[in-house]
Amino acid sequence: APAAEAPAPVAEEKPTGGEVSVSMIKELREATGAGMMDCKKALIENGGDAEAASEYLRKKGLAQADKKAARVAAEGRISVASKDGKAVMVEINCETDFVAKDGSFLSFGDSVANAALDVGNEDTDALASTDIDGSTVEETRQALVSKIGENIQVRRFVGRGGSDSTVGSYVHMNRIGVLVEIEGGSTGLAEDIAMHVAAMNPPFAVPDEVPGDVLEKERNILKAQALESGKPAEIVDKMVEGRIRKYLEEICLVSQTYVKTNDKTVGKLLEENGAKMVGFTRIEVGEGIEKKEDNFAEEVAAMAAGKA
Repeated sequence: APAAEAPAPVAEEKPTGGEVSVSMIKELREATGAGMMDCKKALIENGGDAEAASEYLRKKGLAQADKKAARVAAEGRISVASKDGKAVMVEINCETDFVAKDGSFLSFGDSVANAALDVGNEDTDALASTDIDGSTVEETRQALVSKIGENIQVRRFVGRGGSDSTVGSYVHMNRIGVLVEIEGGSTGLAEDIAMHVAAMNPPFAVPDEVPGDVLEKERNILKAQALESGKPAEIVDKMVEGRIRKYLEEICLVSQTYVKTNDKTVGKLLEENGAKMVGFTRIEVGEGIEKKEDNFAEEVAAMAAGKA
């Protein structure tokens, strides 16, 4: 009888869904934050190797992050961190107010703010490559985009303070952030003034900060108004200088009435506490980002025209 043929070698197959346990999927989901079905597919594609599956998801996440990067992200939050006399604020944007309240998004903001404390020159590229929990800020951001499904961007960060000054911060509703830097005084005093800045939004901290061209423009406007009254030139000049002083009082933080008590200027408050104004920084979520305006009526009309 002819000899039996040797069995053909069996090609190695990828494991099927039945060979990937629920516990493996659950562990990968907890490690990566990706969806259950994505985790299952990743494990199947990579023969049940959790590390390879995690890398697979990360690559998939990068592709998703790139696709979502073109979408407008004008919502978000301001996160603050401080240490050794320095404080930073980071603006992180997302697409919706709903995601701005998500726990993962909030945690990411706090981690990025703490990382920003060690980055100089307010360099967002340097911040993107800084390590947080074993991955860079950028890698963590991309993973979060994959998990949440929205465009998320670390837009900017600002810092203040040092060994010779005191910094206080205030964040209003996660959307308006202020850092106030003073010489002398206390962190509590700086925080109180930061609250005033959040509310009143003064353009400048002290008169010396006001650019000469801004003052000159205001002076010319006031002079033209005063000359119309028909008063002599020397009287007009005195009127203009008086109004310039009043203008400076309105636009400079130190000469504004302190909103918390309404009984003294911010400058007087500083003086009473043996402190001097250095400066402040105020940022607001989404300022300067052009938001997409949806017009429902136009959208319906366009759809109807397409069907005609």
